[in-house]
Amino acid sequence: MSPADLYRHSLRLLLDKDIAGWTGLWAEDGVMEFPFAPEGWPRRLEGKAAVAGYMRHYPDHIDLHDFPDVRVHRTAEPDTIVVEMRGVGRLVRTGAPFEMTYIAVVTVRDGRIVMYRDYWNPLAVQEQPGMDFAGAAR
Repeated sequence: MSPADLYRHSLRLLLDKDIAGWTGLWAEDGVMEFPFAPEGWPRRLEGKAAVAGYMRHYPDHIDLHDFPDVRVHRTAEPDTIVVEMRGVGRLVRTGAPFEMTYIAVVTVRDGRIVMYRDYWNPLAVQEQPGMDFAGAAR
């Protein structure tokens, strides 16, 4: 499976709220980074178990409905892609609409995610009532 196909499959798993399946796409030594994470929030998760722990309760906070406008860009490195996308849904606790724009740089090795840099905008969550910087409902 190409990095782009793997990534699109990962989005389907998130929409299905299959967090175990989503983390199953990760290499044991995979790393997830959040370069724009605000103070007090993780900037780097090392290992599949850390990523799984971080994502474990995601569906309890955000009910994703769609990822419209997914654009996958190839890079000079065949195992690395850059993805532009928008996630839409609702905040579970309040029922308020959720919308977030993301840019991700993802590297795949042997069919598993080994590096995922998530360039989400922490300032955007301030505009969404009932949500904090980790994407969890207040």
